[in-house]
Amino acid sequence: MNDITQNFGTLYYPKSALVFYETKGTETDMYVEHFDMDKSGNPINAHPLTVKEANVLAKSLQTDEEKNKAFLKPKGILPTNILHINPSEKGTVLWYTKAQQRQLYFVDRLQIPNGKAQVPPMLWFADKNSLTVFALANNRRPTVNTALYYAPFFNIYEKGNVCMGTVSIDIKNSASVEEFIQAWEDYFFNSYFSHSLCENLTKQNIVNLWKSLIDTDNSFPIEALKTHNKTLKNLLR
Repeated sequence: MNDITQNFGTLYYPKSALVFYETKGTETDMYVEHFDMDKSGNPINAHPLTVKEANVLAKSLQTDEEKNKAFLKPKGILPTNILHINPSEKGTVLWYTKAQQRQLYFVDRLQIPNGKAQVPPMLWFADKNSLTVFALANNRRPTVNTALYYAPFFNIYEKGNVCMGTVSIDIKNSASVEEFIQAWEDYFFNSYFSHSLCENLTKQNIVNLWKSLIDTDNSFPIEALKTHNKTLKNLLR
């Protein structure tokens, strides 16, 4: 038999256990017993919880709490492309990116070759579990009244929300705002574009559009974008 545990990802092994005892009666008293664990995960070496062990436990709990508080906290000065942050438990970030060249991937049935292409300026809105994207007409920083356009990509619904398919989304509770937006951009561009969820997202055939852009230095034709009925202000409500 082969040991394949190394393929399971991060594995956690039991190291110790605590058992809390409490007396009965009107005046209760509590006692905590600490157990070590052997290689088989069985409790051994029972002894009263020491001050040192209690301090290690308290430090561990404090570290987890600090990680949760760090969610969406910037590493330094807030990046200029961040437009809005709501650092709640679920957390949302609104940001934009300028026109840029990206590596794009397409499923075979679209008959679009994988390769690099210029993509338009984009507006991104995400929480821990979902992503919504729109296109912009220029590289200027958007305002609340900036007109939005349908993002000219596959796997996008009419309202701009993205179908991530089988992509496993894993945004950590300790992610900084920089890590958060980088993760979502990577999820979006590193997954395969596969199908249209809304007809007529662009003024010209979307398949032919990307065929004409892949592995060229051609700028994305802004005139091919279609106006969306939402504005940036709608996303902040």
